[in-house]
Amino acid sequence: MKNIRKIAALVLTLTLLLGLSACGGSEKKADYTIGICNYVSDASLDQIVENVKSGIQAAAEAKGIKVEILEQNANADAALMEQIISNFIAEKVDVMVGVATPVAVRMQALAEGSDIPVVFAAVSDPVGAGLVETMAAPGGNITGTSDGLNAEALINLLTATVKDCEKVALLYDLGQDSSTAAIASAKEVLSGRGIAFADYTGTTTDELLLAVDALIADGCDAVFTPTDNTVMTAELAIYEKLADSGVPHFAGADSFALNGALLGYGVNYALLGQETAALVMEILNGAKAATTPVRTFDNGIATVNTEVCALLGLDYDTLAAAYGDYCSAVQPITTAESFN
Repeated sequence: MKNIRKIAALVLTLTLLLGLSACGGSEKKADYTIGICNYVSDASLDQIVENVKSGIQAAAEAKGIKVEILEQNANADAALMEQIISNFIAEKVDVMVGVATPVAVRMQALAEGSDIPVVFAAVSDPVGAGLVETMAAPGGNITGTSDGLNAEALINLLTATVKDCEKVALLYDLGQDSSTAAIASAKEVLSGRGIAFADYTGTTTDELLLAVDALIADGCDAVFTPTDNTVMTAELAIYEKLADSGVPHFAGADSFALNGALLGYGVNYALLGQETAALVMEILNGAKAATTPVRTFDNGIATVNTEVCALLGLDYDTLAAAYGDYCSAVQPITTAESFN
């Protein structure tokens, strides 16, 4: 009997110790859960995602709250994108973040009736994509950040580089909503200046390689690309062919220059990611997406790839001086796969 009592006491002691350990050592459940879906992995969008995550975590730590971030990549696959978003809704995340127009559009449609606010990132034309009623007053349970491109400003840099430009190739993916408004604007500007242009399109890297072969054969003097994710994904594959043929590529983000375009002009995607994170935190703090204005950014920095500049026989300092009237700053970059 004495041994039985000792064993019982030991069991009770172990039970209490385990219970105390579980209470003291259990991880605090997240106060909020954020679902982030990226459209595809490329230098631009990956930079946005990393800054959204770090911005949310920093703000959450400052407020003393715990945030769980569920990050997924759709890899430009519509079915996978649908599944990711549906899973976020089933898990009842507090906010969904859609990176790039295709994700934002599908996220808004699937979230209807769920009461889950959507914050989009890097949507070039939120009104044209049907995401918001106006930039100042979105009107639905959605808001976000826009990377809309000033096409005329980019063409100013193009013509400052190629003095006697006669024909410009417009290289983009017809299926990318983010390209529609910028391409239309570019055509209007080029027509007004008496510069010929032609469309060269593709939906995959292989198709874009063929498009590059065609525009080179057609004698185009330069290439214009807006913030097109398909071309961004293909840039590392096409840039040497363009540079070796003496055709400079001008595109709508510094990440294009990072991956081998001569010049990228437009939004600072690190800042865009941080501002997207700030919007998420505002909504968690009680702000209504419907009345929270879409945030836009100054398209003022020209990023020049110095290696490609040399391949084209151009001088960086000369270009920087020529660009002075058309942008707020000029910065050099060398070719790499990502900013990290």
